[in-house]
Amino acid sequence: MIMLLMVSFIAIIILSLKVSDKLDKISGLKEEVVKLKGSLEEMDEQAKLIVRTDMELNRAQEDLDKKITGLYSLQRLSRAISTTLEENQIFQLIASHHLEELGFEKACAFLWDSSGKQFGLSMHIGYTQEEGEAINLTLNSQKEKFLGLIENEKSMSSVSKHEHTESVEKQILYIFKVTSFVLSPVLPKEGDKGLLFVGTDNSEITLNEGDEELITILANQLGQALENARLFDKTWRSQQGLEKKVEERTRALSSALADLEAVSRRKSDFISSVSHELRTPLTSIKGYAAILLAGKLGDIPKDIRERLDKINRHSDELVHMVNDLLDIARIESGKMIMKKEPLSLLEIAEKIADLLSVQLKEKHIVLSVEIPDKTITVTADRSQIERVFINLVGNALKFTPEKGKITIAARKIDSGTEIDITDTGCGIPEVALRAIFEEFYRVDNAINQEVKGTGLGLALAKQIVEAHGGKIWVRSTLGSGSTFSFNIPKEV
Repeated sequence: MIMLLMVSFIAIIILSLKVSDKLDKISGLKEEVVKLKGSLEEMDEQAKLIVRTDMELNRAQEDLDKKITGLYSLQRLSRAISTTLEENQIFQLIASHHLEELGFEKACAFLWDSSGKQFGLSMHIGYTQEEGEAINLTLNSQKEKFLGLIENEKSMSSVSKHEHTESVEKQILYIFKVTSFVLSPVLPKEGDKGLLFVGTDNSEITLNEGDEELITILANQLGQALENARLFDKTWRSQQGLEKKVEERTRALSSALADLEAVSRRKSDFISSVSHELRTPLTSIKGYAAILLAGKLGDIPKDIRERLDKINRHSDELVHMVNDLLDIARIESGKMIMKKEPLSLLEIAEKIADLLSVQLKEKHIVLSVEIPDKTITVTADRSQIERVFINLVGNALKFTPEKGKITIAARKIDSGTEIDITDTGCGIPEVALRAIFEEFYRVDNAINQEVKGTGLGLALAKQIVEAHGGKIWVRSTLGSGSTFSFNIPKEV
């Protein structure tokens, strides 16, 4: 019995030890379970974080892809609207390109007409013509509100929520029948401003600030394109107006020139006719005066002879004036033929000096010829170019006081030969310089009041020089003499 109790006690002890061991193991397992559960929860959080990160990366990638696509679309749109300078075509080009690539299938453009005090529909995409006109009508019924958006110069969208614009945003969503939108002002510097609206009624499409930025850029580029088109139109209209004025002025000038040429021809014909008519009585007067002076009709008293000398002298002056008038008329009408040949300027100058030597000696005037040698030549009509020298040197002789000096100089230039005739005379007033080569013009000075003249010498010299293809001009300072210059071009 005792043995049985001992065995039972030992068995109980052994069983207790095993139970205790099992309990220890269960406790250890529970701790492991707790640890595993903690690890699983941590892994679950990490998995969720990874999933969230992956979703965010996917969204970021989608946004990036959308932005890149939008930028490409914006670039194509910008390039398209920059290819025209006509305002109407700008909106047509926007409408013809795929605006939905920016994420919008609806769009409208409105321009404010300052003269009519209302908005005008310039473009509509995703709306029928009737829907577009209805929207435009609604805008005009609330035009002060939308003009305020233009004056604010900032874009508005369903993305950028602002408490003070919430009611306006709701109205825009209602008016345009969309779930999201961007409304941006179009601000050209030239002309009326406007609004660009883009939107979508697809609730699955989510707009972001990048979309608003793209549309803002597009609106700015649209404003620049409109400004360029308006400036071009303004410039083109100004050019057309200028061309019209130039054309009208040209016609008027052509008509005036034709009238002037007709008057000039009539003048030349009249001078030629009158000069020819004057020659006959002048010839008779000179002839009868010569007969009387020769004593062929008997002796004449001294006082009558003196008067006949005056008649003869004045007749010579009249003949000289008539010949000058005839020559001017012939040159102007192109009827005078120039017999051009190579001429030595030194020989011509020496001949003129010899011809006028008596008058030069009477006034004790020195005539200096500063032409190096005979190699300086001109191709000209001998008799006519000599008349130019006679008229210019004779004119210098007339206005140069006693013991003065006259210089004839010549030099080669690229286009031909230039001749200067300089005197130490009284000079010419500045107001007379422009008119001095006109027919019958005489400078108002003391010498001209004392010495008679026709006022044709310089005019004839000008006509002869220009008939040779040259030009004549004068430089003078009152009281310091004058220099008459002319050039004769090379023969081509």
